[in-house]
Amino acid sequence: MEDLFNGNREEFAPLAERMRPRSMAEYLGQGHLVGEGKMLRRLIESDRLTSLIFWGPPGSGKTTLARIIANATRSHFIFFSAIMSGIKEIREVVKEAEDTLKYQGKRTILFVDEIHRFNKSQQDAFLPHVERGTFTIIGATTENPSFEVIAPLLSRCKVLVLQPLSDEDLLKILENALADRERGLGELELSATAEALAFMAEQAAGDARVALNTLETASRLAHQGEITLESAREAVQKKPLLYDKGGEEHYNVISAFIKSMRGSDPDAALYWLARMLEAGEDPIFILRRMVIFASEDVGNADPRGLQLAVSALQAFQLVGMPEGRIILGQAVTYLATAPKSNASYNGINEALAEVRKSGAQPVPMEIRNAPTKLMKGLGYGKGYLYPHDHQGVVRQNYLPEALAGRRFYTPKESGYEKSIKERMEWIRGEREKG
Repeated sequence: MEDLFNGNREEFAPLAERMRPRSMAEYLGQGHLVGEGKMLRRLIESDRLTSLIFWGPPGSGKTTLARIIANATRSHFIFFSAIMSGIKEIREVVKEAEDTLKYQGKRTILFVDEIHRFNKSQQDAFLPHVERGTFTIIGATTENPSFEVIAPLLSRCKVLVLQPLSDEDLLKILENALADRERGLGELELSATAEALAFMAEQAAGDARVALNTLETASRLAHQGEITLESAREAVQKKPLLYDKGGEEHYNVISAFIKSMRGSDPDAALYWLARMLEAGEDPIFILRRMVIFASEDVGNADPRGLQLAVSALQAFQLVGMPEGRIILGQAVTYLATAPKSNASYNGINEALAEVRKSGAQPVPMEIRNAPTKLMKGLGYGKGYLYPHDHQGVVRQNYLPEALAGRRFYTPKESGYEKSIKERMEWIRGEREKG
């Protein structure tokens, strides 16, 4: 533990580990949290930390902040990994914190890395000790704590959101690593072209660890002491996209995809589609969402939208990937540029709400089925007007008496639905004449 938090590094530790900032002066990024006068910086400098949860993407500085707190605080600091620990280890940590307070008069700060990996019962085990002040907890997670941290524990912690590092911050990190002779690559006396550094920063997508790992690889590929764009490209190869099919980013990206189509932006819709495909999302899942979208958001403004979406699903099942991306692209651009109407979606929702409110209203006698003599004798079907005998429109109520005149479907002035609206107005006029 001593080595872990006092900055000592094994000789062959990865560059990203060696270059981990040791103080707030070395820390880059997250200015909204650690800038001059900002909350977290004040808490660290005054050594008055409350329980916190750091929520942010990989490589944004969550663990580094914990290590800086460890170096700056007068409290006893324990690093605790959810990957390696369970209830037994939690009990040991509690005992250590209690003994530290009892015999040394020092409070304990417990840093829980990847807190989202603890199950509910394990998180419950922390709760009474946080309440009693046995220790102050700092959790780090890449997952949305609203979903992954139990509500009682979440309510006792301040959630601090860390953002991906900017390209400018990553450039500074790379330049520092190249120049640092103590912990970085300075003794190699390498240079790097501006294009190579910019490329590595951009490809890291806000992740300092990825940027430094890439730089370390590129340094081994350097030609005559210079890291060129070519060696940087070779070092990068292909970066994995941030996209957890079971987590929040999955829902963020599919939400952006649907909303781009709803907003009639085919370019954005294609981008989010590409993001999902490149990250390994199941194309059938995407196509099913498009079938729903075609009915919910395009509707009768363009009835061909649903036909195209269903056809795209069937066509994809026939050909698969990689050619299936073309089918997906065609369907997405059609749906994004189609006229939009959610009138059918609103209509069925309103009808369902009415049924739940008013219950099973009786079917009007004139439109009841009358297959037997008894039913006919009771008046079933009596007075029914057959529309085909009356130019297709008759003055007849098809709703229960208590709901007569109620409207659920209100077509919009969009695409083909404008024609539907005009026809419905004509039908109502004919009925009133009848």
